[in-house]
Amino acid sequence: MNYEEVKKENFFKRVFVVISKILRYISDHFKGLLFLLILFLVFAPASKEVARPYNLEKIKLSGPILDVSDVLEKIQKAKENSKVKGVLLEVNSPGGAVAPSIEIAYAIKELQKQKPVVVYAGGILASGSYYASIWADEIIANPGSLVGSIGVIIEGADISGLMHKIGVKTQTIQAGKYKKVGTPDRAWKPYEKAELKKVIYDTYDMFTADVAAARKLSLKEKSKWADAHIFTARQAKRVGLIDRVGVLFDAKKRLEQLSGVTNPVWSQEEPLEKFFKKISATAAVQLYTYFPTFSLR
Repeated sequence: MNYEEVKKENFFKRVFVVISKILRYISDHFKGLLFLLILFLVFAPASKEVARPYNLEKIKLSGPILDVSDVLEKIQKAKENSKVKGVLLEVNSPGGAVAPSIEIAYAIKELQKQKPVVVYAGGILASGSYYASIWADEIIANPGSLVGSIGVIIEGADISGLMHKIGVKTQTIQAGKYKKVGTPDRAWKPYEKAELKKVIYDTYDMFTADVAAARKLSLKEKSKWADAHIFTARQAKRVGLIDRVGVLFDAKKRLEQLSGVTNPVWSQEEPLEKFFKKISATAAVQLYTYFPTFSLR
């Protein structure tokens, strides 16, 4: 081995030693570094743009609709904040549980009485997320978005075959004929299916009635715009589910027009809030995937 080769080998050894020490330090002090990162995000000085009082609020509704306490809190704060002149609800959600979807819908309805609300569909505006959006002044959808799926579903698995294979049996004591409706340890009986259909169709009637009232559509023609049809943005506009096709820039400009602000300043999401929201949204997707519920999707 010549001098140059020895020199290269020693160089790579030194680099490897340095990298190993850094990785070992990170591994040994991971919790401390994470704590310092959180402290930095919490106490880092906000930018001048964030520090300025904002007059337009942007609220995001993304992922499965399950726990909406954060969204409802933001809607209420925007409603009470006299400096906020308009709200943009940015939606990208496949829908979710019935009650939370309705909570958002009626919170938006009350908010819209005081200040303009524009909904922007950035990807999916379907089922429960569409329900949540219907009382806005205008709905604008990205050209590539999917809109609609106005319907209700209850689903569950029949795992009785698997239970039989592994030798597991259920045993229950119940009071009430319908108490085991929807359980997965056996096939659902006809009278149980009828009971679930009663709930499904009543919820569907409520859903379509609210859409018709909010969007000024005819209930007699609901087979054209409901029935769980899925539309592109252009198709949704033709049947009256949205007001226009556009991108986020268009939605912001429209809200600025409706609110009448001459110097628009938009609210900014804090880095720490965005970080934790991303984690909770990922967890919600997993729960929604493996534990489906009575839902609008």
